[in-house]
Amino acid sequence: MQIQINTGPNIEIHEAFSAEVSGIVESALNRFSDTITRVEVHLSDENSDKKVGHEAMRCMLEARIKGRQPIAVTNHASTLDEAVNGAADKLIRLIEHTIGRQDAQQNLMTDPDPSPPEPELEKEV
Repeated sequence: MQIQINTGPNIEIHEAFSAEVSGIVESALNRFSDTITRVEVHLSDENSDKKVGHEAMRCMLEARIKGRQPIAVTNHASTLDEAVNGAADKLIRLIEHTIGRQDAQQNLMTDPDPSPPEPELEKEV
């Protein structure tokens, strides 16, 4: 699973924080690593021009799942750490829902066995 981190113009992250974000995303999505090919992390400060406001930090996670359309979630928080953790939690739930729904649809679409049922044998008493 490849993790790509993108930042807005007013977000400056250092290599240590980048590694931390990658670690959060990777550990959260580890059980889906065979299904997810890439995760894009988009970090931004939505109120950078105002310098005030709560939950100004935004994290958008977009996951590329094999054989499916990309899915994305967004989370707003006071800090980038909180925004990343919240978005990772949301993405886990969305992936579980998406995969579960598709599996259920696959089960409904399977054709029943076309062979006729075998006749029941009478038991002698």
